[in-house]
Amino acid sequence: MTTTSTTFRIGGDLEVRRLGFGAMHLPTEPAAEREAAVAVARRAVELGVTLIDTAHMYGGGGANEELLAEALYPYADGLLVTTKVGVVRSETSGEWELNGRPEVLRDQVDQALRRLRVERIELLQLHRIDPETPLADQLGALRELREEGKVGRIGLSEVTVDELDRARRIVDIASVQNRYNLLDREHEPVLEACAAAGIAFLPWRTVAWGKSGAETEVAAVAAELDATPTQVLLAWLLGHSPVMLPIPGTARIAHLEENVAAAGLELSPAQRARLDGLSEPA
Repeated sequence: MTTTSTTFRIGGDLEVRRLGFGAMHLPTEPAAEREAAVAVARRAVELGVTLIDTAHMYGGGGANEELLAEALYPYADGLLVTTKVGVVRSETSGEWELNGRPEVLRDQVDQALRRLRVERIELLQLHRIDPETPLADQLGALRELREEGKVGRIGLSEVTVDELDRARRIVDIASVQNRYNLLDREHEPVLEACAAAGIAFLPWRTVAWGKSGAETEVAAVAAELDATPTQVLLAWLLGHSPVMLPIPGTARIAHLEENVAAAGLELSPAQRARLDGLSEPA
């Protein structure tokens, strides 16, 4: 499926440009690297990006959220900074682990509100479903936060079709963030479910490479379009489904500018057919 639309309304009303930015790779220290990261975030907004994705765990317990606030607050009109909760660092091992207990989710949302310097998180995503906590408890807590006005819309990350269906029986779901790219379409059924329901699909690991033959074909299409392979991969994502909102991440302005330019790249039907054949959908 192809589309020329450059925008999407998350939850039916929150309009963003479809090609966003993932802030995960932005370093928060040392000082020189942090300064460069601030510049990258600001350049993303200058280039017209209106969807920026972060999470409680990025940078270690909210550091990435604080970085974005430092770079972008006060936020430009129409800019959406979405964050994720539900992962905590173990006090014993120091490793990150899933924790969807309501009190943990509430605390992380309150922390995010403070760090991002906002009164409401317009799109809050559950980073992972915690198998040790009833789904109704996890999503019930997020629904209560929405009712309290601290959250605008609720999203999920790394879910199956069945998990998405179960979640939608509990609360409205506005977005799904799963791993997905041209050569890794394991979650094609989830994408199809999102498309059918008008739910935004935010793929991460958008430009991962695989078999050498695929790399050769992508490079050939890139040469035909006077573009880079990365731009071809992003353009393929944008044309694959109208609910697709890629969030490629980088810590370098040159890569950021390359990524954003992909929104203007048009693949011909023949080029798209060649790329479609590189990986069979799940």
